[in-house]
Amino acid sequence: MLLVPTYLSESAIHGIGMFAAKPIPADTRIWSFDPRVDWKIRPDELEAFPEPYRSRLHAWSYLDDDGLYVVCGDNAKFMNHTESPNCDDPEGNFTVTNRAIEAGEELTCNYFTFDRESAATGLNFEVQSAR
Repeated sequence: MLLVPTYLSESAIHGIGMFAAKPIPADTRIWSFDPRVDWKIRPDELEAFPEPYRSRLHAWSYLDDDGLYVVCGDNAKFMNHTESPNCDDPEGNFTVTNRAIEAGEELTCNYFTFDRESAATGLNFEVQSAR
């Protein structure tokens, strides 16, 4: 669940991105897994969803260290990947800012550090521009 105010807008990185609505100090926890908002789904449960739900849930999820797909239930599912992110996921169940973030700045992370599937197979989409 997001712990800071955000909004969605077009991203220079890929499709839609998540942006800071207000300035955020460095080392601020901005997201933390909360089962009231976020889901953990077994791979077989994900595969049981009919299309187009299955592919959408897969696109909005990441594979955690326990082999479960985590689906963020808020704007966090629109956080885009870059190899020079302004946020980090040091333990997988929460996200912190690497530095101070300005209002209007896109919040980014490195999928390879917490998504086992991206780390193993690479990105399943073409990044439009690297930041």
